[in-house]
Amino acid sequence: MKQGKVGLLVVLCFFLFGGVGQAVEAPLRLGIEVLLEEQLDLVKGKKVGLITNPTGVDRWLKSIVDVLHEHPDVELKAIFGPEHGARGDVQDGKKVDSSHDEQTGVPVYSLYGETKKPTSLMLEDIDVLLFDIQDVGVRYYTYIYTMAYAMEAARENEIPFVVLDRPNPLGGNVIEGPVLESEFSSFVGRYPIPLRHGMTVGELAQLFNEEFGIGCDLTVVKMKGWERHVDFSSLGLPWVPPSPNMPTAHTALVYAGTALLEGTNLSEGRGTTKPFELVGAPFVDGVQLARKLNDVGLPGVLFREAYFTPEFSKYKGEACEGVQIHVVEPGVYEPLKTGLAIVKAVYELYPNEMKFRSFFNQLIGNEWVMEEIKRGASVDSMVSRWQEDLKQFRGVRKDYSLY
Repeated sequence: MKQGKVGLLVVLCFFLFGGVGQAVEAPLRLGIEVLLEEQLDLVKGKKVGLITNPTGVDRWLKSIVDVLHEHPDVELKAIFGPEHGARGDVQDGKKVDSSHDEQTGVPVYSLYGETKKPTSLMLEDIDVLLFDIQDVGVRYYTYIYTMAYAMEAARENEIPFVVLDRPNPLGGNVIEGPVLESEFSSFVGRYPIPLRHGMTVGELAQLFNEEFGIGCDLTVVKMKGWERHVDFSSLGLPWVPPSPNMPTAHTALVYAGTALLEGTNLSEGRGTTKPFELVGAPFVDGVQLARKLNDVGLPGVLFREAYFTPEFSKYKGEACEGVQIHVVEPGVYEPLKTGLAIVKAVYELYPNEMKFRSFFNQLIGNEWVMEEIKRGASVDSMVSRWQEDLKQFRGVRKDYSLY
């Protein structure tokens, strides 16, 4: 073997095992790994229904679909795909069809098409339902409501429900934003939780099950070694995009604020190489907007004028101006405050061109934020207004903390 190849093998051994020939326990073990190594009894000898997408992998990037399909003690009977599909190849908002998995031949049922909830027919030959999907840590990401609907179906069909836990890429300490008001409940916000909730999917499953009356037979397979304060980039995990426009963990951080632009006629950067980091429109002056936003003095972020032409989504093929968001201090960056500051700045600069859609209220979870922006209120006053609700939520959340 050539010397270069030997060196590469040594590096890989250290990366995977902590040293040549010396296997050591990884500092973080995901729910899927704990299931297979310590809690296999939850699926052993059972017919398994699996709710997952491309993020359902172990740290060596092996899909849970393949792991379960190949396991001699497990019978994988059905796969259930959320928004974007079980293989993650469908754009946002597009209907997903049911099919068969090309690699395993296992039936794949869509939970983002004719139904968002598994039917009794889909579950008639299932002994246990597993959920293994990487969430991004905000209320308006649909996977946590796919989980909630599946939990309801599990209860109705008397099937145990198992969540394989994964890290919250935004961390588990900081929470931001207003708590959803019930009249704005939708598939991008079903329950009264803050926009940035600071919980893992396993913790959310417990919260939904107890606080919102689902009442299924729930088991959460906890991670081992995850700490709430640790940044995702420090975990040593590869990032698998949970949806087509979430290419990096950094995208998830800015998405927590700039996804609000989906409720306006501003481009949120879909159709570019920097979704949710590039924002703008044909009517925006990028230099003017960047100057106005930098003058605000938002923590941990700078803005640069940017020019882009989306390949799809809003303003497909049209030249846009706006800004690129540069997060320079992730530890102090406040994504929601930043997103609202962008919306407010554009509205103040271009009140005749900037338009809100009703979807904005569904995303933010109320109608008063839009009203406050239109009347010229400060972002700080909006942030102050939801602090009491966050205090109450923290009291509820602590009862479901697993880490």
